[in-house]
Amino acid sequence: MSLPRLLDPLAPPRGFVATNLSLPRPEKLKVAIIGSGNIGTDLMMKIRRSASLECSLFIGRNPDSLGLVRAREMGVPVSSAGIQAIIDRPDLCNLVFDATSAAEHAKHHPILKALGLQVIDMTPSRVGAMAVPAINLEQLAAHQNVNMVSCGGQASTPLAYAIAQTHAEVEYYEVVSSISSLSAGPATRANLDEYIDTTETALRKFTGCANTKTILILNPAQPPIHMQTTVSAKVATADLDRLRPVVDRMVATIQRYVPGYQMIVPPVFEHNRIVMMVRVTGLGDFLPSYAGNLDIINCAAIATAEHFALCRTKKEPL
Repeated sequence: MSLPRLLDPLAPPRGFVATNLSLPRPEKLKVAIIGSGNIGTDLMMKIRRSASLECSLFIGRNPDSLGLVRAREMGVPVSSAGIQAIIDRPDLCNLVFDATSAAEHAKHHPILKALGLQVIDMTPSRVGAMAVPAINLEQLAAHQNVNMVSCGGQASTPLAYAIAQTHAEVEYYEVVSSISSLSAGPATRANLDEYIDTTETALRKFTGCANTKTILILNPAQPPIHMQTTVSAKVATADLDRLRPVVDRMVATIQRYVPGYQMIVPPVFEHNRIVMMVRVTGLGDFLPSYAGNLDIINCAAIATAEHFALCRTKKEPL
């Protein structure tokens, strides 16, 4: 497997350029959201705050769902017709966020592809190109369908990638994410197997290591805990002096789109393992701040969509 590598692990982050005022302001990209649950509703709230995205259609199946009710109150166009709403009016959007389930996205993908719509898949379906903005943002606009992996994948893969950049021989990666059980809704629980498979696939893809393991813990503690993710890598020897600045740069890059991403245990080496831990606090747009697991994947998706909007602006003639 060919492992993507940074030309210089200590170089300034690339890709997150929308805040550079010398560049053209991206025209607002019209986006639709399929799925009116927690993920979809939080995405809608974040999009309303974005300078480059506009939610032109919010889609569910139950017209009385909390998400659709909230959208109507905010003046966002809504539909309870599911994917049929986009089939009937594909001109209403340029991009679709699919916040349903892995099984549903497998059905939606060929329809959206035939309609010529770009897609950001919020489910662990593994249909599209894997998207981890801190690693491969600049390559994503070329794909019709991109997949946001999983919450644990967004939290852990950049750190595992940093280890891979600084250590040639890694025998094994393990990722353990602990989240509040209250933040794991029906779709999350229905897709646990897909979550594990997709997160492990992302770890293999971005590190080049074939031996990976993912664990997800649903913690019922009260008050609810914040998301915490531990990344460990089995190595014969560790070069922490080289690793730590690369990790610091990666964390700073992630914090540009996930402000609540915090390193709480910097890289240490013990028992032939490099270990580090992060905590994610949500922005509290629609979901409680302890639901950092949902917030991180949504923030990553918004960063990806805003990059698509910028790329679209650059391609348009002046």
